[in-house]
Amino acid sequence: MIPVVEPDASQKDKRKGKTLSWREAKILLAHGKGSRTPVYGGGIEGGIEAAGRKLLTCAVRAGFGTASQVHAVGDGAPWIVGQIEQQFGDQGRYLIDFYHVCEYLGEATKMIAPEPAAREAWMEARKEALKTGRLDEVLRTLVPHCEPPGTSDDQAPVRACHRYLSGRRHQLKYREALAEGLPIGSGEIESAHRYVAQKRLKLPGAWWRVEHAEHMLALRINRLNGDWQDYWAALAANPSVPANRNPPNVSRSLAA
Repeated sequence: MIPVVEPDASQKDKRKGKTLSWREAKILLAHGKGSRTPVYGGGIEGGIEAAGRKLLTCAVRAGFGTASQVHAVGDGAPWIVGQIEQQFGDQGRYLIDFYHVCEYLGEATKMIAPEPAAREAWMEARKEALKTGRLDEVLRTLVPHCEPPGTSDDQAPVRACHRYLSGRRHQLKYREALAEGLPIGSGEIESAHRYVAQKRLKLPGAWWRVEHAEHMLALRINRLNGDWQDYWAALAANPSVPANRNPPNVSRSLAA
């Protein structure tokens, strides 16, 4: 979330009448299997479809083609799942971040095994079951502990966990991912938020106009993608064109 300020145009003193809010920056990355060099993308404006298109651009630049398969990992947000389906079709598959699933299991465990030692053992057994493709076993162990139907959702963590897992079977294929040497966690993109966006856009006391934050984020992505020199060379060759909202796309990434 990026701190955003909107000045009141009716005020002569720009320090007065400001509206402060927060806007979400969506950060994306893709790389080929075995590659340690991600291709980054992202932005603040444009909505979820713009984010999906940028992810496709990242994937193409990372080597995605007609014979490729995309292994996507995220926190299970419906919009992310929808964009993987929309942008990659049958070539894409989606895995819910293992840590995120474990958060649901952790809340359920507190009700099932109140004692710390028993709780840890129960949790480890369920995690191992998920990693080895035994989802049905996990669901069976939850059923006897599910709260009564009349219990409100916020007081029913076991039922919530069972519902969450049973409704996302095709997004929990950890055994297959591990067998193929693919990640089951989204730590790489979680840390990218810190060094791509937050390190510059969330400095103490800094508030941004949306368009300025968009430009700064694009420049940071540009540098991480190795396009820094190409971008400035292109700008120098045509100085009448100002830095737009997507400077990383000025060279190779759009061509891909």
